[in-house]
Amino acid sequence: MTVEGTQRGSSWREYTDQGLSKVLAAALAAFVEKGYDGASIREIASRAGLSVPGLYHHYPSKQALLVGLTNVVMRDLLDRSRAAVSEAGPTPGERFDAVIESLLRFHMFRREQAFVASRETRSMEPESRRAYIALRDEQQEMLDDIVRDGVAAGHFRTPFPQDASRAVVTMCVAVSTWYREDGPLSPDELVERYLAIARSAVGTSD
Repeated sequence: MTVEGTQRGSSWREYTDQGLSKVLAAALAAFVEKGYDGASIREIASRAGLSVPGLYHHYPSKQALLVGLTNVVMRDLLDRSRAAVSEAGPTPGERFDAVIESLLRFHMFRREQAFVASRETRSMEPESRRAYIALRDEQQEMLDDIVRDGVAAGHFRTPFPQDASRAVVTMCVAVSTWYREDGPLSPDELVERYLAIARSAVGTSD
């Protein structure tokens, strides 16, 4: 399945805004610029056009802002991935392509959100980190299941389905560290190229 052969109007492909409240958008901008440790509540409040007490009305701490932001990021990604799978054809190859395309587009168009969520996992308190990792694992397991199904059905030839699945997800996530809108590849071109690489990793060209 090629990018040209898919329905471009699908909602999981649409990225019309950040999908964040003004408070979380302010936190994102501060975390991108200065990191979690370097960003202050006062600065985030100022970026959001609020007083510090006004900010605390929405989120009681900087940690709560980080947790709120990363939860929005992961739930957005999971929702888009589920929608992509539900719209895909029934074969493992079609579902595989759908999840990979969703991951790639998310890490292009939600680049800053994905980057902060990945980088600042280390800054989360233990319980919040466990909850975030559980969501991240859910995304990974979605592709793991598809790859195992593909191997069992003879569509994929990799002898290492779990390793291949994790390598492909890592490749897609890494896009958030280097992708630029003014770069040499358009989003569709990048998706097409990385789909070819991902298919090769699991042992199929379909």
